Amino acid sequence: MIYRRFQDIELSALGLGAMRLPVTDGDDSRIDETAAGEMVDYAMKNGVNYYDTAWGYHSGNSEIVMGKLLHKYPRESFYLASKFPGYDLANMPKVREIFEKQLEKCQVEYFDFYLFHNVCEMNIDAYLDPKYGIYDYLIEQKRNGRIRHLGFSAHGDYEVIERFLDAYGKDMEFCQLQINYLDWTFQNAKEKVELLKKYDIPVWVMEPLRGGKLAAISEGATEKLKALRPDEDVPAWAFRFLQTLPEVKMILSGMSNMEQLAANIHTFEEDKPLDTKEMDTILAIADDMVNRIILPCTSCRYCTTHCPKQLDIPRLLSLYNEHCFTGGGFIAPMVLSAFEEDKKPSACIACRSCEAVCPQQIKISEAMADFIARMN
Repeated sequence: MIYRRFQDIELSALGLGAMRLPVTDGDDSRIDETAAGEMVDYAMKNGVNYYDTAWGYHSGNSEIVMGKLLHKYPRESFYLASKFPGYDLANMPKVREIFEKQLEKCQVEYFDFYLFHNVCEMNIDAYLDPKYGIYDYLIEQKRNGRIRHLGFSAHGDYEVIERFLDAYGKDMEFCQLQINYLDWTFQNAKEKVELLKKYDIPVWVMEPLRGGKLAAISEGATEKLKALRPDEDVPAWAFRFLQTLPEVKMILSGMSNMEQLAANIHTFEEDKPLDTKEMDTILAIADDMVNRIILPCTSCRYCTTHCPKQLDIPRLLSLYNEHCFTGGGFIAPMVLSAFEEDKKPSACIACRSCEAVCPQQIKISEAMADFIARMN
């Protein structure tokens, strides 16, 4: 296992994410504790020392199971991370209650790492609102030693992360982002990493395989990678990409079975970053994957000057592209929940004024209609 230095500790470069543990009969709420236990034992034996859970994973059962499985190991032998569930606005007034319950569920007296969970468009105002006391409470727990390192995870846009950092950046020790070679440009991950560098905040990575999309790619793309590294498996390329980024200290993978775990641990036996040619090749593959599906909006904003409803069409098309590429998912619905009703795709009246000035000749009205259909 390779390790990364974070402050005064050594973290395994691979962390076990407890969002996709093995389950019984396909029921996400019923974790197969025997299979999960075997995975944790194998991970511990092979040098993984970072375990990431959260309040909502596996319908609230991830923290309970991870607490049970790790309890048999000396507390100093692993680092445990959990998060305040701000993805649900109903939780905002309950930070004290939830935090205490999380410690109980995980059978620990402190969290090594604790995060503001999923900072995004939908919850940024609430996270920054002092009336909920979330920031003040978590800072207090850090002073009391019940949080050793405080950070945040984010699925929001650059501007949302910037707002959060403007308010709390001086106290954030790490940030967890969705980064992979596809989202490096598709979700502006590169720009987000550059923003974090300004605050000297190291990066934790989630979704390194993009929910499995990067574990199996096209035959043509696979051949290009095999020509460069004949012995490297396709999923390993996603991890090698991340090993190339100096800002990345932790790569979390939500592994569902022993086969995935063993393969990933094998990959992390060596640090093998990409050279310039390999990096150019893999980013070109990502561009090709995206361009086969998404609409070619360049955000020129000619459309917005002609929209009688004053819709932010480039932003809506960006969300539409994300939703189409992912085949659904939570990001677009989450972001749109923060929009006023008269600014959502449903506000489009299909007048086609935007289409008359679009240099890319995108059929915007049809995209808005399809977006509505996909969201229902």
